[in-house]
Formats: sequence, C-alpha cells, structure tokens
Amino acid sequence: MNEIQIIKAIHSPTLETVLMVETVLKQAGQVMTFAELKRALPKKVMHQTLKVIIDYLQISSKIIIGVKGILWIFEERKELNKLIGKGLEL
Repeated sequence: MNEIQIIKAIHSPTLETVLMVETVLKQAGQVMTFAELKRALPKKVMHQTLKVIIDYLQISSKIIIGVKGILWIFEERKELNKLIGKGLEL
C-alpha cells in the first residue's frame, strides 16, 4: 500500500457512522453548517471521515451543499417500501 491508500483506509467511515450522519441531517430539517453538524452528532467523528461521508451523500444526491451549509434533500418513496414489504421473497 502506498501512502495515499493508507490515509484513505484510516478515514474510511463505517456504515454506523454514515447512518448516524444521515439521521442527524434528516432530523435537522434545515440547513446546517459543517460545524453545526459536528456538534449535533452523538459521537465525535474525525474531520476527514466526516468529509468523506459528506462527499458520498452529495454524490448519491441525498444532500445539497450551498454557501450557507448542508441540506438533506432525499425523500424516501414510501409507496415503494410498502410494495417491497408486501412482495414475495425469492
């Protein structure tokens, strides 16, 4: 492994951390600055790790980042979840 790969491996977020950040952003219901997000998290997250999560959420179109901060924009399709729940498991 070269140095860049080692640095990326150290700051790879766990699924638990990604879900924690998603939950905080969803529940906020308004624009949050990066600093506000860090303070709102129930556990401390390394700055670099949080940046990786924010990049992922932006790429996956779950958040939008503007000059005033970060806003959760993803809306779950409840009808689809109902159909999946009623569906036949293969």
